[in-house]
Amino acid sequence: MSVINRRTLMGAALTAGSLLSSSAQAKPRIGQPAPKFSVTTFDQKTVHLADLIGQVVVLNYWAVWCGPCKQELPEIDAYVRRHVGDDLKVFAVTIDDAVSNKDLKPLASALSFPLARYINGRGYGPIDGAIPSNYVIDRSGVLRYARANAFTYSTFDQLITPLLAEKPAQAPPAV
Repeated sequence: MSVINRRTLMGAALTAGSLLSSSAQAKPRIGQPAPKFSVTTFDQKTVHLADLIGQVVVLNYWAVWCGPCKQELPEIDAYVRRHVGDDLKVFAVTIDDAVSNKDLKPLASALSFPLARYINGRGYGPIDGAIPSNYVIDRSGVLRYARANAFTYSTFDQLITPLLAEKPAQAPPAV
């Protein structure tokens, strides 16, 4: 089993791109249903938020030239590897347009969650233009976290483990 390391991230950093500008789109609101999105992974699979209901979802925006990102991705990867089968889906969305998929392939192979380059959805992206930025959606599809900061293993664990322990809200009975 391949484990991500900082050297893999450093190698990808040699072909750094530029930061996307922040958008004027409405920001998703914590405690409200998460805005719909679809994400296209490096292996060309498209996943929609509706496909992920019942799972905890993390959208992580990062760049190869971002120092905090180089610390964060291995921390998230370590958590995900220790919680295989826990209904946790992480998508690491790169904002590096200048870095080719070929250059990122070693990193994509090392991670235990998919890299993505494309996400469609109103309001998602680097928060206030900063990365890393993270969005966490609970099992019921409610946005529970949206911040521009880097997770450590401990802070990720403190946020995600309780969400994994929650049961999804049940839909009201059909009338």
